[in-house]
Amino acid sequence: MENEKILIVDDETEIADLMEIYLKNENYVVYKLDNGTDALRCIESTDIDLALLDVMLPDMDGFRLCQIIREKHYFPIIMLTAKVEDQDKIMGLAIGADDYITKPFNPLEVVARIKTQLRRYQRYNPLSSPVRHEDMVEYNIRGLTINKTAHKCFLAGQELSLTPIEFNILLYLCEHQGQVVSSEELFEAVWKEKYLDQNNTVMAHIARLREKMKETPRRPKYIKTIWGVGYTIGR
Repeated sequence: MENEKILIVDDETEIADLMEIYLKNENYVVYKLDNGTDALRCIESTDIDLALLDVMLPDMDGFRLCQIIREKHYFPIIMLTAKVEDQDKIMGLAIGADDYITKPFNPLEVVARIKTQLRRYQRYNPLSSPVRHEDMVEYNIRGLTINKTAHKCFLAGQELSLTPIEFNILLYLCEHQGQVVSSEELFEAVWKEKYLDQNNTVMAHIARLREKMKETPRRPKYIKTIWGVGYTIGR
């Protein structure tokens, strides 16, 4: 199996060098760049498996870089920042980031987060082996079709470009259609981690999903908010 490729985009040399040492020690192939422009060139020429993006870069901020990457690519993205404001975290998650780590950080924690994201991404990628038609699991809800086996989602016949996290949120809601799923249940089912109070991660990803589905926030057709309870997709 080919070693996985990790892209580090950070203009703080000491941090980038430190993470490179830890990642290479785990047998990852590391690409280390200090600006967004070179990072985009690298992504177009290399099959990157995961990116670590610093928010503060010399030519564009990490949020903008994340947005550009998400237009074409769906590998996991972890944001790195010295800021601790919740709004920055929500913004990063809403534009397509999969995780968010505040500096200063423990390099071992970053490595652990990388492994978690890669496992999740690989688990929910389309299966490489042939699948019999009778084995396929598919849900159809008023023009929304989500195929669990092929890992594809269509809305009115048009395929939606979803990240693995977005796909799994939508799939879980479809699997529980007609039921109200709490943010806690949704988070623990998709992220496989313990839900903590004041966690806005689910809300940010739901907002991103609605945007991709061209849903009207106040009158959504598919993902509906039951205030104080959770989310639901009707039958």
